[in-house]
Amino acid sequence: EVVQLSLPEEQRVSVSTITVGLSTVLTCGIRGALRPPIIWKRNGVVLNFLDLEDINDFGEDDSLYIAKVTTIHMGNYTCHAYGYEGLYQTHVLQVNVPPVIRVYPETQAQEPGVSASLRCHAEGIPNPRISWLKNGVDIPPKLSKQLALLANGSELHISSVRYEDTGAYTCIAKNEVGVDEDISSLFIEDSARKTRLSVGNVFYIFSDDGITVLQPNECEIRRHIRPEERIFTSYEEICPRGEGEDAQSCLWASAVNVRDKYIYAAQPKQNRVVIIDTQLQKAMQSLDVDPLPAKLHYDKSHDQVWVLSWGDMQKSSPTLQVIPEASAGEEQHVVRTPFEGVDDFFIPPTNLIINHVRFGFLFPKSKSAVHKIDLETVTHLKTLDLRSSGCVPKAMAYTHLGGYFFVQCHRRTSSVSQLIIDSVTDSVVGPNGDVSGTPHISPDGRYLVSADEDSGRIKVQAITVRGEIKLIYDLQTNVHVSDLTFQPSFTEGNQYYIYATSHLQTDVLFVELSTGKMNVLKNLKDPITSKDWPWSSYNRIMKDSGLFGQYLITPAKDSLFVINGRQNTLRCEVSGIRRGNTVVWVGEV
Repeated sequence: EVVQLSLPEEQRVSVSTITVGLSTVLTCGIRGALRPPIIWKRNGVVLNFLDLEDINDFGEDDSLYIAKVTTIHMGNYTCHAYGYEGLYQTHVLQVNVPPVIRVYPETQAQEPGVSASLRCHAEGIPNPRISWLKNGVDIPPKLSKQLALLANGSELHISSVRYEDTGAYTCIAKNEVGVDEDISSLFIEDSARKTRLSVGNVFYIFSDDGITVLQPNECEIRRHIRPEERIFTSYEEICPRGEGEDAQSCLWASAVNVRDKYIYAAQPKQNRVVIIDTQLQKAMQSLDVDPLPAKLHYDKSHDQVWVLSWGDMQKSSPTLQVIPEASAGEEQHVVRTPFEGVDDFFIPPTNLIINHVRFGFLFPKSKSAVHKIDLETVTHLKTLDLRSSGCVPKAMAYTHLGGYFFVQCHRRTSSVSQLIIDSVTDSVVGPNGDVSGTPHISPDGRYLVSADEDSGRIKVQAITVRGEIKLIYDLQTNVHVSDLTFQPSFTEGNQYYIYATSHLQTDVLFVELSTGKMNVLKNLKDPITSKDWPWSSYNRIMKDSGLFGQYLITPAKDSLFVINGRQNTLRCEVSGIRRGNTVVWVGEV
């Protein structure tokens, strides 16, 4: 008998929009007598339902059922009858997300006559609209001389405050699927300035000379913890003098912020991690770890710090350890993991919309593979085979929009520069076009910036709300990028600037992501040489100051530079800080 299949023209492509958290059913429109079984693909990869946690085939009509939709599920789903691939239907799944907001500051006190800013950052799909209330009453968009709404309403600026400006200011963010609100309180009082110095909103810079706590607004050194200062619990010196050394100096590799309460910093020479209390601005305890701790990462979802130790400078016996309950800060201990021969690891970041991360990824030494691990149980789940492209992973980035991983491959082994992996199916989708270099994802997941350090090319791709990856800029620069970071725009809501440092040159590159406009901050002195910074390929870091911060910091050999991201200008140079290439921002303490 003859199989006859049909699919009406108007059903070839169907677009459905679903709100995060709900379930959805995609039904295949292919009809016909003796229709063979239906095959579903996502992003061109056949779905094997036995392997998938959250997607099932459903019932007799071969529909696709997603029990709880998240932003990773956006993208293209196609169905065809087995053996008849020429006739297929495409379902485009868009996912809407209700707004999530943060305000800053939660409360502030100012004297009459000064200016005050109240900030509100909102994320959601579609982009939320922002409005403000004062003490429950609408603040009209046509504002007085004093009041200005900036960056699509995400900043309320009062140029000269008066007593009557005291109040509770509510930021409200709305989109088609929801609303969120939060309050920022403003108090106008005569003696507001006299409050004691806050211990928050500072950079900690770890250098040869100890630890410098810097308040960027005034470029003021708030505290200098010297190498000979002692660790509170053990009474050991923070940086003990090595044999045959005349001057006492420190060597740091990596440091992480743990919930603004503690900083964990790796000391490769001492084979230990030092824990600093940000309230007291003191080193409280040290933890012995495997030899040469080179990289730390704080996994916020499970409150644990991951420690990658090299064993020796040839990285001949690398190990991974975990410090659990990192934010408890009392009597910490170190747990061994079963993973060996790990070259590097990647744990996706959290953001406003994604506040829990379940999986991490390990790069086995010189192998074309990535190991997927469960962060909670610290166990190996599966190995993703990358041999077909010869890709030995060097770096990774992740966007929750469509659930894509971007893997940078080591040049010498691979024909491909970057691979795309779909986290829903854990399978390789293919190369990321001809994009090369290290992948960096903006905090909201909407932009992928890939910087090729050799050619100076920077490619910017946008990830759309349909999970498509589109090239928007191909920038030719002469900056061989070492590190880059994203700075939220002060003039447009939901936009970013990027700041990038160079391996070799003294310039810092600035790019406005919404327009591709480039600018250069010149003469920020020579970076630390790669030889003097063996711990990572980022021999000149660029560190931002969080969601609401306007300052960035980048070190030179013997000093560091503070950049004002709001004005895109150099704020100051702080001299006498050698090799300060480990920097942590601490927000409200």
